Amino acid sequence: MAARARMRALIAKGMIGQKPKISRGLPCGAVLKCADNSGAKELRLIQVIGYKGRLRRVPSAAIGDKITVSVRRGTPDMRKKVFQAVVVRQRKPYRRAEGIWIQFEDNAAVIITPDGEMKGSEVRGPVAKEAAERWPRIASAASIIL
Repeated sequence: MAARARMRALIAKGMIGQKPKISRGLPCGAVLKCADNSGAKELRLIQVIGYKGRLRRVPSAAIGDKITVSVRRGTPDMRKKVFQAVVVRQRKPYRRAEGIWIQFEDNAAVIITPDGEMKGSEVRGPVAKEAAERWPRIASAASIIL
């Protein structure tokens, strides 16, 4: 019962919405750039939150997914720590409903707190429209939404 109430609260906050089918381009172990000013520079994807897969299939993430990451490079107080993040860019091309294909130069994520607030105060580089629609706090901090 508590889980259902928590899910309703997250939906009301606007953190979980309908997600379009996007090509999953980031398997576990992928290295991403940190697109915010939290102090981390390089992140390694550990786990995809909410991923339901098949036996022995490596979990993979797409744009807008909430993931668990470890900080590989960054400030000493951030390094070797585990955080939650949201994928905002991926190199693997994916198709939008309008028929256009989107591809970014790099794989990037923004570190968030467990309740969905951003750890940093700004987002560097473009943010995919799919991630911005699903995470309004990231959209408000982003300078460019593609």
